Amino acid sequence: MRRVYTPDRWVIIKTSDAAGEYYKVLGSWYGGFGGSDSWKLNSGITNATLVDNVYEFAGSSGSVYKCYENGYGTSGYGQNVLTHLIEDAKESITIEVMSEDTDFLQLEYK
Repeated sequence: MRRVYTPDRWVIIKTSDAAGEYYKVLGSWYGGFGGSDSWKLNSGITNATLVDNVYEFAGSSGSVYKCYENGYGTSGYGQNVLTHLIEDAKESITIEVMSEDTDFLQLEYK
């Protein structure tokens, strides 16, 4: 079953290690009243399309992230998660946050 996620805020990160470079979606959601914020990192982008200001990023696990162009960036919670991901991985993986003005349709996905 194909899972579809629509994060409130999102960034594209490039991970680099001995196996190569991969692009991933880091999505975060606001919890709203009585809820808690959450986040999810996709398995790795295999394809990207843009329709009506919504990027659709297909992941290697079969999931799809529908990301509104104006939602690029992180919340305070999302930034905290991203900072910890970078810090925890720095011994083995380099993580780079792609600029908002990146042409996501032109990146080389695997």
